[in-house]
Amino acid sequence: MRTHTVRTLVTLCAAVSLAGAMGTSSAAPPAARAVTQQPARTVIVDCFWNPNVRPTDFILACGDGNSRLSSLEWSHWGLNSAMAKGFNLVNDCKPYCAAGKFHSYAVVVRLDHPQPWKKHPQVQRYTQMSLVYTANRPDGFERTVTYPLWN
Repeated sequence: MRTHTVRTLVTLCAAVSLAGAMGTSSAAPPAARAVTQQPARTVIVDCFWNPNVRPTDFILACGDGNSRLSSLEWSHWGLNSAMAKGFNLVNDCKPYCAAGKFHSYAVVVRLDHPQPWKKHPQVQRYTQMSLVYTANRPDGFERTVTYPLWN
């Protein structure tokens, strides 16, 4: 009987010790969990589903490549927004796109509306891009054009 009582007591102590050790090793304080869940950077996702930070070039027309951003110089890249100056190269498609000419238009680029990326939910990606044409602009374009970005 004494052996059974000692064995039960040892088993109970081991279980309590193990439960306590597991609880402290897997539980982090709420503040620590909040910090590790914060995104390191917000990204912009390109046509090939690659995350980018401060790209110098970015294709806007993924299907045919007839509109892209180039020579981007980023003045700000934060968790909620990003700003750059550069050029929008747009094909005039005259008489048709394969024979058209690319024209360069100075733009200010703004990225915003970050959301979790469906492909990698732990990564924040910008969902909206605005272009402000600072001089000339393509025929039919407004001075400011806003695009939703793919996810």
